[in-house]
Amino acid sequence: MQEYFGVITIILFITIVIVRSIDLRKQGIQSMEFGKKDRKDFIIIPFALFYFYILTANLFSLPTIPNQLFFYNEIVSWIGVLFCFLALCFFILTMVSFKKSFRVGLVENTSQGLITNGTFTFSRNPIYVSFAIMLIGQFLIFPSWILFVYIILSCSTFHKQVLKEESFLKQIFGKEFTAYSKKVRRYF
Repeated sequence: MQEYFGVITIILFITIVIVRSIDLRKQGIQSMEFGKKDRKDFIIIPFALFYFYILTANLFSLPTIPNQLFFYNEIVSWIGVLFCFLALCFFILTMVSFKKSFRVGLVENTSQGLITNGTFTFSRNPIYVSFAIMLIGQFLIFPSWILFVYIILSCSTFHKQVLKEESFLKQIFGKEFTAYSKKVRRYF
């Protein structure tokens, strides 16, 4: 049963991003800039698809890489469900906090100003925090070495993207972003 929560969580994350992007597009706001400033963004897609396949393959007993599991523990698996649930809640709150400023990619958008309320009072990068919590939760549900490697690679990739985004925000918002950075931690 826990395995369903792991897969449903990632489906909900993706669905929320797509629905939010469509909603913003209807309002005349271009929210998808994925790959326009950095073509390496497209490398993420096959890795994300493989990750999704590993989750669903484990859930539905589809062919996958043998001998993946480190261990399995029912209690740890339920803790993973809790992590996934918390990640999803934090993600939804973050999407609400973004208002009309949500973007995928580095998009110059000063019309809403620097977002510092809601989940942004706890973390300068709550989207990445929620993704990391989800990945950890899914690893606890499906404790395989592949998902462990994904956590490491994803968090490394998130950190590189965060550094790019923070440099970008510093250029756009200057002293306002610097002051915000001094008050709120990068992650938690």
